[in-house]
Amino acid sequence: MPYRRLPNTDKSRLKALSTLLENNELYTVRDRFIDWKDINKAKTAYDKLLTLVNQYEIDKKAQSRGKGRIDKLQRNAVLYMSHFMQVLRMSIERGEIKKKALVFYSLSDDMAVLNFQTISILLEWGPKIIAGEKARLKKGGRPIYNPTIGMVSTHFEIYKEAYEKHQVLQQRTREMERQLKEVRPSIDELILKIWNDIENHFMGEKVIDRVEECEKYGIKYYYRRKEKKQMKL
Repeated sequence: MPYRRLPNTDKSRLKALSTLLENNELYTVRDRFIDWKDINKAKTAYDKLLTLVNQYEIDKKAQSRGKGRIDKLQRNAVLYMSHFMQVLRMSIERGEIKKKALVFYSLSDDMAVLNFQTISILLEWGPKIIAGEKARLKKGGRPIYNPTIGMVSTHFEIYKEAYEKHQVLQQRTREMERQLKEVRPSIDELILKIWNDIENHFMGEKVIDRVEECEKYGIKYYYRRKEKKQMKL
C-alpha cells in the first residue's frame, strides 16, 4: 500500500483543498460521506489561505522591488549629508564659520565624524544637521554651498519617506507571514480528518481501486521503490 503525506507547503495545501472541493460527488446527498460542516470548513480554509498567500506574495514582491530604490536613495542622502559635513568642518577650520556654531547642529567641540552609512545615525542626525544649518542662517550666518542645505534636505526627505513606506511594507509582510503560520496547523488538522474519512469510506475496495478513488478527492500518495515495480508489472 502506498503511503500518503500531508501537504507541507501552502501551494500543496491549496491544491489538496481545491481538488476536494471541485469533486462533484462531494455534494450529492446519495454519495456524500463527508460531513457538511467539514466541507464548509474546507471552503472557508481555502478562501482564507488563498487570500493570505496572494497578499503575502504581492507584499513580498513589492518589498523586493523597493529594496533597490531604497538603497539608491540612501546612497544619495548619505553622499549629500557627508559632503555637507565636510564643507562645514573645513569652513570652521578656515575660520569662515565660528566653532561655537556647532551648537546649532547639536555637535560637540571635538566635531566627531558621524558615520552616515549607518541608517540609525542618518535618520537621527539628518534632521539635526538640517535644522541646525537653517537655525544658523536665521542668525545671519553665511550659507554653505555645494551642497546647499536645500539640496541636502531634499535628498534626505526623499529617502526618509521611501524608507518609512518600506518599513510599513516590511511590517505588513511579516504580519501576513505570521497569519499564515497561525492558520496552517488548523488547516492541516482539517485535511487530516477529511482524508481519514475518505480512506475509511473506500476501505473495502482493492488497494489499486482505493488509491484511485481517494486520489480523486485530493489525497496524495507516494509509492515505494518496490511498489513502483509491482505497479509496472
